[in-house]
Amino acid sequence: MKWHLIRPEYSHALLLLLIFPASLLAFPEANPVPGGIVLLALNKNQIAETARYKDRKLAMIRKNNRDYLLVGLSLNSRPGKHELTIKNTQGRLETIRFNVKAKTYKSQHLTIKNKRKVNPYEKDMARILSEKKRKTRARKHWRASPAQANFMLPLDGRISGIFGLRRFFNKQPRRPHSGLDIAAPQGTPIKAVESGTIIESGNFFFSGNMVYLDHGQGIITLYAHMHTIKVKTGEKIVKGQIIGTVGETGRVTGPHLHLAIIANQTLVDPLLFLPQLSAKAKEYFKNN
Repeated sequence: MKWHLIRPEYSHALLLLLIFPASLLAFPEANPVPGGIVLLALNKNQIAETARYKDRKLAMIRKNNRDYLLVGLSLNSRPGKHELTIKNTQGRLETIRFNVKAKTYKSQHLTIKNKRKVNPYEKDMARILSEKKRKTRARKHWRASPAQANFMLPLDGRISGIFGLRRFFNKQPRRPHSGLDIAAPQGTPIKAVESGTIIESGNFFFSGNMVYLDHGQGIITLYAHMHTIKVKTGEKIVKGQIIGTVGETGRVTGPHLHLAIIANQTLVDPLLFLPQLSAKAKEYFKNN
């Protein structure tokens, strides 16, 4: 197996920026582009007490007895040099610089039969604003417990939409697609990709029946458009546990799971956390 190594533009030798091959299943793949992630490997004798990027705490994940800082990059990230700050156990701060590459995302045009889900009524706005606050609170959730990010597949299905697509609903531009869509028949069980705690759940105007699952240190998975929810807020979940079923609630064109992944309060490409889907992703790109 060959490892692809990229050295960031700094002289400090304690950290390395690694891009992992797809054969390392269930461990995130680095891709330093808008919407992607950066992985910084710490040497065994290096202990980072805290790390921040754009003043947001970063998660530390573990692989083969080695620690990695995981940096989520927003879709608005500009290509070029970026930096993060590490505070070691002695209180000393280090600035680490890395490069972000450019990436262009395709467009997707969808027809939504329920026009109210594209252009909500005035009476819907209070609900939408209230739900936005709940979503923001869930996205910012931080639990200091060790982060878990060795994800399994939530279900078996066809990829019907990928992260980052510039979306148009009924010919009207909307925000880019924030997750991965996996089409499956209504009622198909949905499994938790990793252990954690339910921090938010309920029915939302756009997202339908949705659950947020916290995996520690700001790594959160989101499951939307479900038919049924099988868990409650505050419940402890084990990896592989059924948390709901596939549905078509909210703003949808058919039954599917919308899976989103959050790192340091940032929505990132779920395919980077699920290299097991590489073959299905290639099929999607071939046909779209």
